[in-house]
Amino acid sequence: MELAAIVGAAGAAGIAVVASVGWRRAVSAAHRSSQRADRAEATRREQQVAADEERRVRDLILSTMHDGILLIGRDAEVVFANAAVARHLSPAPTSLDGVLPLALRTAIQGSRDRAESASVLVETGVPTRWLRGTITPTADDATLVVVQDVTQERQLESVRRDFVANASHELKTPAASIQAAAETIRTAASEDPSVIPRFAAQLEREAARLSRIVSDLLDLSRLESGSALDESVALDAIVRDEGERFEEPAAEAGVGLSVRADGIPRVRGSSRDLALLVRNLVDNAIRYTRPGGHVDVDLTSDDGEVVLAIVDTGLGIPSRDLPRIFERFYRVDRARSRETGGTGLGLSIVKHVAENHGGRVEVTSELGQGTRFEVRLPASA
Repeated sequence: MELAAIVGAAGAAGIAVVASVGWRRAVSAAHRSSQRADRAEATRREQQVAADEERRVRDLILSTMHDGILLIGRDAEVVFANAAVARHLSPAPTSLDGVLPLALRTAIQGSRDRAESASVLVETGVPTRWLRGTITPTADDATLVVVQDVTQERQLESVRRDFVANASHELKTPAASIQAAAETIRTAASEDPSVIPRFAAQLEREAARLSRIVSDLLDLSRLESGSALDESVALDAIVRDEGERFEEPAAEAGVGLSVRADGIPRVRGSSRDLALLVRNLVDNAIRYTRPGGHVDVDLTSDDGEVVLAIVDTGLGIPSRDLPRIFERFYRVDRARSRETGGTGLGLSIVKHVAENHGGRVEVTSELGQGTRFEVRLPASA
């Protein structure tokens, strides 16, 4: 009995050991499985965070772009549209059928039908804006549309074309007069010498006009690249110097000229360019003032700004022309401008100089009563 009991006890102990080992293995396996699950969950969370961050960065980039980004899915529904789309295609479309202007929608549909990239330029809105749509089919039958506002680009191109045409015309006119006068002088030298002084004077006038146009064009080209703001400029001294320069021309034109410029703060900038600004404004005022009229030049300071005011009692400017007088070669009275030797570039030079110095130029005018130009520049600290 004792042997049987011992054997039985041993067997029970063996079974218990086996059971204990199995339980430990099961617990260990469960623990490893739990760890794998935890690692997988951690990896999934990390991937989700990375994907969310990537999406956030993408949306941030696309939302700050000036170009509209529009993604149209296979079913013609809008999958994605950034903020710029609403600005360019207001209201922002929710499907292809809602895309306006119609010419852009037609181009998108044509690109989807042919599975080919396309580009279209459309005119829309009041005032007119020009939009360029670049359309690209994607591998999953969706369509990516990039919408760019090219209004300013087209306006600049138009200004460039007009400038080239106007410059060519302005240069051609005195050049033709010089050629004609030279030919006349050559012929008259032997046939009628008495006319030579008259045509020589004409030759001199047209050559001087041509020289002024070229000089103004060179100044404009330089000013478009900015002004060197490295001097502390006494603008009152410049105004007095320019006033003295125009005393004789004003007297010859029968126009009174007064200059007041004392005790004014200095400005930071280019004395050469600021002299150009003053010279062109005073010259312009004298040219467009009738004999017996008057031009007043006043330089004052106001709340941290130096204010140059040039007031004349001249012909005045029609209200319809005021928005355009700072354009290159724009003239209110072309005949008078050419008669007095104007190039049509002076006010454009004035505007460039003022803006290069961080200032602004304003004009008020009454037809037949006169004009006031006011330039405000920041006083140097």
